[in-house]
Amino acid sequence: SPRMYPKIEIDQQSGFCFGVINAVKHAEEELKKDDKELYCLGDIVHNNQEVDRLQAKGMQTIDYEAFKKLEGKRVLFRAHGEAPAIYQLARERNIELVDATCPVVLALQKKVRRKFAELDPVGGQIVIYGKKGHAEVNGLVGQTDGKAIIVQSPEDIEQIDFTRPIALFSQTTQSLTGFHELIDTLRSRMIGDARFDFQDSICRQVSNRMPHIQEFSSQHELTFFVAGGKSSNGKVLFSYCQKGNERSIFVSSPDEIQPEMLQPLPQSIGICGAT
Repeated sequence: SPRMYPKIEIDQQSGFCFGVINAVKHAEEELKKDDKELYCLGDIVHNNQEVDRLQAKGMQTIDYEAFKKLEGKRVLFRAHGEAPAIYQLARERNIELVDATCPVVLALQKKVRRKFAELDPVGGQIVIYGKKGHAEVNGLVGQTDGKAIIVQSPEDIEQIDFTRPIALFSQTTQSLTGFHELIDTLRSRMIGDARFDFQDSICRQVSNRMPHIQEFSSQHELTFFVAGGKSSNGKVLFSYCQKGNERSIFVSSPDEIQPEMLQPLPQSIGICGAT
C-alpha cells in the first residue's frame, strides 16, 4: 500500500513581526549602500540564523561596551528601542545612526516620557509591566531618568507607594491578560485620593498571536514551534502552543529535528513560531 505522509501546515500568521521586518530591511538597505561598516547594537532579533545571515552580508553585532568605544561609525538601533542616554552617547561620539526602533515602541517611549514629566514633579510613579533587563524595558526606564518601577512578578508590586499617583504602562510584548490582572491589583490597592491611570501599549501583532497559536496547535497531532533560544517572546508563545497541543516541540533550526520526534507518526504536523 502507498506510504501515507503526514499533512504539514505552516501557520500563515507566524514569522517576524512588522518591527523586526522593518529593522532587517533597514540593515539590508544600509549594507547595499557603500563599503562603510555597519554595526548593530545587540542582536537585531533573537534568532541566530538571521543574525548570522546579516553578519555574512557584513553587519557586525556589538554590545554596549563595544558601542561606547566607537567613534564616527554607522550603527543600527534595532526594533526594541534605546534609552535617551544611548542617543546622547551616539551624538557625542559622532555616530551615524540608522534608527530602526519599532514605531509601536517609539510611540510608547513618547507616552512614558510625557507622563513622567507630568507626574515626577508631584511625586508620582511610573510603573512598567515587563521583563527586567529586556532591551525594550531598559529603553522605557531610560525615559524616566531610571526612576520607573518594573513589575515582572507579584513581589515587585511591594516597591510601589500606593499613597502617591501611579501611571502604569506595559512592555509591548507582554500578555494582555497579565496586564489586565495587574491593573485590577493596583487599582484595588490605591490609598486615599491618589490617582491611578494606565495606558495599554501592548502590540496587537503579538498579543493576537497568543490565542491564535493555541488554536492552531490544537488542530494538529504534532506541532513544531520555531524560535531563537534567547527570545522571551518565543518562550511566552511556546507556552500557548503547548496549551493547544501537549505534543509541541521547540526548535531553533531544522538540524535539531530528530526522526524519533516523529514517532508515532502523526497524521498532521503544524509549524508555527515567534515574532
